[in-house]
Amino acid sequence: MAAILRAPEPVERETRASVEPVDIRHPVARLAALHAEAQETARLANLLGRSLYAAIAFPVMAALTFAFGHVGIAQSVTWAVFVQLAAGATAFVYRRTIGQPFERTALKSFSQDLSAILVFAGFAWGAGAFLALPADADIALIVAFAAGAAMTIAVLLREREAVFLFLAPVAVLTSFACVLRPLPGGALGAALVLIACVAVAAAANFAGRWNMRGRGLNELAELPFA
Repeated sequence: MAAILRAPEPVERETRASVEPVDIRHPVARLAALHAEAQETARLANLLGRSLYAAIAFPVMAALTFAFGHVGIAQSVTWAVFVQLAAGATAFVYRRTIGQPFERTALKSFSQDLSAILVFAGFAWGAGAFLALPADADIALIVAFAAGAAMTIAVLLREREAVFLFLAPVAVLTSFACVLRPLPGGALGAALVLIACVAVAAAANFAGRWNMRGRGLNELAELPFA
């Protein structure tokens, strides 16, 4: 009887051992994961450094817009406040994170905050098509207002997703302003704005893919069998 009662114990010990977590990942896989984390950290740290340029660019672009067009004081002040809020928010998250530029948690939080800020900045800038552009603005100025601002942010940030977050509301609001306000050119102006913004998006997408391809080739060249 005693032998019968003790028999299940080895089975129980074997069951417990089988459910214990075991790290079966190959050292090469762990190295690849560490490399991916380091690459993401470097990307976010570079984005952090470049975000300050975007914060400076917003009021500069707004000043250029005012230089090429004259609108009412109330409209100008309202739009300037929107743009300054976007610039100030960008500078705030930069200053909050720059003290720990290689902490993954801080950088990920910064990236999420910057994404939200860029969406707001896109709507703030796009509102300028209603508030800052003069009623007699020509089509070239309207296209430059939308696509030129998006291209500037694309060159400064060099981050494909960030450009799309800013570009989408700018393109939508500016094209709406061409038809609803209306601005000179009407539907033609709206079409040209959308075409120019799509071209900026395509260029940003191509640049992002090219950069990723370049990084892949550099990594391949460093392998011992390459």
